[in-house]
Amino acid sequence: MNPSVNDLLRSGVELTDAALERLLPSPDTLPHSIHRAMRHSIFAGGKRLRPILAMEVARMTSGAGEIPSGAADLGAAIEMIHTYSLIHDDLPALDNDDLRRGKPTCHVVFGEAIAILAGDALQTLAFQTIAALPVPPATTVPILREVSLAIGTGVGPNSPLPPGMIGGQVVDIESEGKAPTAELVESIHRAKTGALITTSIVSGGLYGLAQSEHDHHADTIGRLRVFGEKAGLAFQIVDDVLDMTQSSEELGKTAGKDTASIKATWPAVFGIERSLEDAEELIADAFAALEPFGKDAETLKALASYLVERKH
Repeated sequence: MNPSVNDLLRSGVELTDAALERLLPSPDTLPHSIHRAMRHSIFAGGKRLRPILAMEVARMTSGAGEIPSGAADLGAAIEMIHTYSLIHDDLPALDNDDLRRGKPTCHVVFGEAIAILAGDALQTLAFQTIAALPVPPATTVPILREVSLAIGTGVGPNSPLPPGMIGGQVVDIESEGKAPTAELVESIHRAKTGALITTSIVSGGLYGLAQSEHDHHADTIGRLRVFGEKAGLAFQIVDDVLDMTQSSEELGKTAGKDTASIKATWPAVFGIERSLEDAEELIADAFAALEPFGKDAETLKALASYLVERKH
């Protein structure tokens, strides 16, 4: 891994974790069980890729050369949403997994009822956090709209976006055991994983633009959305490959479950070699969307490259 990317990831984790520590209730706050369950999953580890992407895009679009004040809270809110989705994904009614980020899943430690409520509570706290961001309502409202659409079912007033994370999860569940097709796999990946990565990038852009004097908001957000959609799909393709090629210890979660469940994955349709080629092509397309940003986008490009080069 590029040393600069390694440093960026490490500092991004530190910024995100510090914000999460400040925003989440302490383990001694009543009722103890729910707050300890929330913290168990939030602080179980994780690469914090989504908040890091949000903060880096905010830095790039603000034009200040540094992460804007308060952007770590936006990243923390996105990480709360991501973690809530993992808690629910791992439940017996869904993926029925007992390992996440190398540790026992929330329902294994705290029981199903508390795990469900911990996920609900993290999602709620995420929206509270976004609503309190130190930016004008003219920025807060679009961010709230972006995030809510990204994690929903694609239903909303004048929504131009495809189904989000929950919609993707539904299609994933209902297609389990069926022969996967290219169209089905892409629709699931763009919704279930890609939508939250895209909204991390777009929300970071909206936050950064609120700190700048940039007049071309629509063009900037459009390019960031293309970048997010391409990079998000590449990320999930690589995730599918890693599920087939890495061990549970390396992944920090149960390996091989997609194959065992006959899930709709990219390698199941195209094979591993073609999948890796597709991921590389998607990253190249993502880079093309960032061309107008010039050197300011170099760090973001390095992060995108990491998404397809990672081994866990």
